[in-house]
Amino acid sequence: MKKLLDDPAEAVTDSLRGFALAHADLVSVHDSPLFVHRADDRPPGRVAVISGGGSGHEPLHVGFVGHGMLDAAVPGQVFTSPTPDQVTAAVLQAANGAGVLALVKNYTGDVLNFEAGLELADAEGIEVSSVLVDDDVAVEDSQFTAGRRGVAGTLPVEKIAGAAAARGDSLAAVTELARRTVSRVRSMGVALTACTVPHVGRPSFDLAENEVEIGIGIHGEPGRHRVEASGASDITRRLVEPVIADFESLAGEQVLLFVNGMGGTPLSELYVVYAHARGLLEDAGAQVTRSLVGSYVTSLEMQGASVTVLRLDDELTELWDAPVRTPALTW
Repeated sequence: MKKLLDDPAEAVTDSLRGFALAHADLVSVHDSPLFVHRADDRPPGRVAVISGGGSGHEPLHVGFVGHGMLDAAVPGQVFTSPTPDQVTAAVLQAANGAGVLALVKNYTGDVLNFEAGLELADAEGIEVSSVLVDDDVAVEDSQFTAGRRGVAGTLPVEKIAGAAAARGDSLAAVTELARRTVSRVRSMGVALTACTVPHVGRPSFDLAENEVEIGIGIHGEPGRHRVEASGASDITRRLVEPVIADFESLAGEQVLLFVNGMGGTPLSELYVVYAHARGLLEDAGAQVTRSLVGSYVTSLEMQGASVTVLRLDDELTELWDAPVRTPALTW
C-alpha cells in the first residue's frame, strides 16, 4: 500500500486538520466529537441542513459545507458511519432558530446513528427532520442497505436543500424539496479497480485485469454483474440505460446530467463518458439543461465513474443555479 499518510489510524483527523487550515474562511473543525461546520455568521431564523457518513468519499460531505449548501457535516472513519454523539453535536452547532434537516444516505449504520443522534437533539429542544437518499438503481437490496444505496445523487439533494434553506424556506418546505429531489434522481456506477482502505491495507475486492464491476457501490460493495472490460461507449451504455429505464420515460424532460469520478479517474475520461451519456439521454428524448462533471463523490482512489440524472422542474433548476460557496462547489 502506497499512500500519503503517516498513521493510517489517524487518516481522517490528519486530513481534516489540513482541510480546516486550507479553508479557514469557510469551515471550522470541531475535534471532540468530530464534525465540520460553517465558519461564517448566518442570518438568524434559517433552517440548517446537515449531512455526513463515512469518510473516504471526499469532497462529500465536508467539502460541501458553506453558503448555499450544508451548515455542518459529520464524518465517520473511512467507510464507517459517524456516531450518534457526533450527529447530536453537529445539530446543536448548526441549529439557527428554524430547525435542522439531516440528509442521510441509505446505509444501515448511517440510518441508525443519525436517527439516534436526531432523537437526542430533539430531546434538547431542537426541531429536526430527516430525508433518506437512495438514488442507486444498481440494487434494490443488499447486505449493506435496506433498499437502494445513497450515492452521487446525494450532491444535488444537498445543493437544492441548502439553497432552499438559504432563501428562507421553512423546515417543512426544505424537507419536502429534499424528498422531491430524491424522488427525481437516479445513479449508476462502475469500478475499473478496487480501492484500499488505509487501516486495512489491501484492496476491497478483486477484479481481474480484463474485468469491470457494473453497479458498484461507493464502499466497494458488489454491483449487478462483472463484465469484460470494453470501451467507454459500451460501459456508459451499461450505466445510462438502467437509469433511463428506471424513470420509465424521460421524453420531453429537462434534466441535470452529473458524471462523477470515483477518485482515480482522469477528468479527460469523465468527459468521454459525459459525451456518450448525453447522447443516450438525448436519444431518449431528454433535454440536458444542466451539467456537472468531476470527482465529487469518490471511493478513495478507485478508478471508475458514475452517472447521475436528475429530472428538473423550474423550481429545482432555480435552486440548483442559486449561489453556492463551499470548498468543493462554488458558483
